[in-house]
Amino acid sequence: HDVKWIKGEANSLEWNNTHQPPIGKHGACCAEMDIWEANRRATAYTPHPCNQPGLVKCTGVDCGDNEANQRYQGMCDKDGCDYNNYRMGEEMFYGMGAGFDLDTTKPMTVVTQFITEDGTDSGKLTDIKRFYVQDGRVIENSYASALDGLDNSVTDGFCTKQKAAFGDVDDFSIKGGLEAMGQALERGMVLVISLWDDIQVNMLWLDSTYPLNKPDDTPGIHRGPCPGGAASTPKELRANHPDATVKFNNIKVGTIGSTTQGVRRLDEMHV
Repeated sequence: HDVKWIKGEANSLEWNNTHQPPIGKHGACCAEMDIWEANRRATAYTPHPCNQPGLVKCTGVDCGDNEANQRYQGMCDKDGCDYNNYRMGEEMFYGMGAGFDLDTTKPMTVVTQFITEDGTDSGKLTDIKRFYVQDGRVIENSYASALDGLDNSVTDGFCTKQKAAFGDVDDFSIKGGLEAMGQALERGMVLVISLWDDIQVNMLWLDSTYPLNKPDDTPGIHRGPCPGGAASTPKELRANHPDATVKFNNIKVGTIGSTTQGVRRLDEMHV
């Protein structure tokens, strides 16, 4: 609802300038593939399918508004199926310093592979793999020890297990799972690179404990080491870290193995 222009039209009807953030009557719904959401402490990659194709200008229940308690009634999967290494049980995989498998104080190459059922570009999407390259080493994605330790990528099976183990609504499957995500990718998507904060829940879903209304021993709520509280609020971040920066370069898209020299499918390599 905070998008000011949707499909070439101003979202000015019933515009509420006092809401945080300011919002209008209409929402913009479309599938989203979060290739890499990260800071120095935590990271996740997350597909969000929708049950309607393309960009839809929505109103009412179709938008799945949180404030109306309609999050899971809308056309898109707002939770998504996230692969967050910390949340999956591997707290020393990603972080600042030499004690982590992946050191966020150094440059890294982030590789995402979209694997289809038949190995063709037009096949049904069945797996989204992730690995990294740092200091000349290929670093395999960590396995989900918080589940059964058998998965280190996003598949429909992994998502079903994750939702069941953590007691989350499996809206990912309801909205079409990886097949729907693959169809959206086939139609074409826009690459967006941003540095952002979160007015609604302070990015706790990425790097802290969330949701806050569940007991501390609830499986899946610990998503990163950040303490939350005032330190995670946009007000605090903007006041104390106005010089925060990130650098992205050498962005490549291509067939498996064509974007990272000497690296093909992860399951064909010895790390």
